[in-house]
Amino acid sequence: MAGGEITNNCSKEGGAARNESNKNCINGNDNDTNGATRKKASAMDPEAFCCVLQPVASDSGDSGTDYIGIRRILLSRKAESGCYRRLDWRCNGKGYVAYRNFMRRPRNWEKLHTPSRTSTAGNSGRWLSASSSFSHLFELENWTNSSKDKGSVPAASNQRTSLSSRISDSDRPRQQAVELAYSFVGMHCIFDQGKAAATVLKFGHMSSDVLAYGASDGTLVVCNVSEPPSVIKQLSGHSKDVTDFDFSSNNQYIASSSKDKTVRVWDISKGVCIRVIYGVSPKLCIRFHPVNNNFLSVGNVNKELTVFNFSIGRVITKLSFDSEVTAMDHDHAGQFIFCGDAQGCVYSVSMDSRTGTLSRSYRYRSSNKNKPKYPVTTVQYRSFSSMTKGPVLLTCTQDGVILFFSVALESQGYLTLRCSLKLSSRVHSTRASFCPLISVDKGEYIVVGSEDSNVDFYDLTRPKHKSVNKLQGHSFPVIDVAWNHGENLLASSDLSGVVIVWKRAKT
Repeated sequence: MAGGEITNNCSKEGGAARNESNKNCINGNDNDTNGATRKKASAMDPEAFCCVLQPVASDSGDSGTDYIGIRRILLSRKAESGCYRRLDWRCNGKGYVAYRNFMRRPRNWEKLHTPSRTSTAGNSGRWLSASSSFSHLFELENWTNSSKDKGSVPAASNQRTSLSSRISDSDRPRQQAVELAYSFVGMHCIFDQGKAAATVLKFGHMSSDVLAYGASDGTLVVCNVSEPPSVIKQLSGHSKDVTDFDFSSNNQYIASSSKDKTVRVWDISKGVCIRVIYGVSPKLCIRFHPVNNNFLSVGNVNKELTVFNFSIGRVITKLSFDSEVTAMDHDHAGQFIFCGDAQGCVYSVSMDSRTGTLSRSYRYRSSNKNKPKYPVTTVQYRSFSSMTKGPVLLTCTQDGVILFFSVALESQGYLTLRCSLKLSSRVHSTRASFCPLISVDKGEYIVVGSEDSNVDFYDLTRPKHKSVNKLQGHSFPVIDVAWNHGENLLASSDLSGVVIVWKRAKT
């Protein structure tokens, strides 16, 4: 009975009937119902069948006959006592496996979060029990609940009690502060009407309710995540993938870039395109200037960073780089643009907020020249970090390397590498993001999409950078993640076009 396995072993006695009896041997690991298994066993019990065919020894006499009779009775009852009693055994409404897992539970199980049921887009956020390597933990969760309230079995599958972290033996025990800081109560809403991969998503500036995401079929969808969640506008105009977009400072406009070589500016309230800027190469990233919203900075495949005046649609200035400009972000004052290219280099570019003039001031390049180069998928600036006590920059490349820089704005945006994190290599261009600083006393946390369909949280201050949290709910690789302004909602998008908005637990 090691590990809770229930098996019946067919008797090896019986001579010529051995092969026939083995075909009818009952497997205790079968998933048939108890009634069907009983019916099958009563029709042809392998132990009794083998015993009946066993010949009586010629030299045994009467005693041998009695021995065979007793043996027949004992062997015919072996399956009933050894298997079916365990299948029928119940305590507080739970079976043998649940009781075994309850007895083997960790000492601090009550303090740890249990993993959530998987969820799919078509299921609208309801948790589904799925057969996996963690299914025994679900039994354990139910047993724990029923042991507290005997005679009642709570319907845990009807509640949106999401994961907040996925527990494994190697991760126990975890610090309570981390769990409180980044635990989630479940899914707030799901947008699953998309038919193509949701490649990029963002919340509006200083907004906790407006969410937009771009897809590989060229569409932009603007949503309202407040109760009740709804789709505000669906913006169609691009003929190829939407590679990036950005909200204006007042969330009145959206500027989008695409592989169709165009930049489009949309009026959200009217749902129409008010400006189209044509180019000669695919556009990969785009940003409104944080102070002067007339300026649009666009990176393209032609190794250029171009500044447009979107009111008139003209080019203000250009700056050439060594490779394709794949990602960018502004500092909050608009004095610098931080860019990443297709070779994994990170640049600091000075920008004049009045004239739009650009000048490259610093470049970070990996010291390992023999290492393959991968494009930068994420560049994100933050004005303050608890680790550096100053501005920082987060970058992520397609091979899963995350770099964390401190930024010296007084020295022309000089970048100093503080730490790095190596994740598994990605096939798709997944993005990462800083986590909020609320309720966190120590540490520097980031959230990143994963190709195993999870949303992972990491602490950059930990020596081994182990995952401190994991959100499960997507069925396809997670491409992008984004926090709202109130930092109580986290949105994630995947390769199938599903966008899930997770609600953070109150701390």
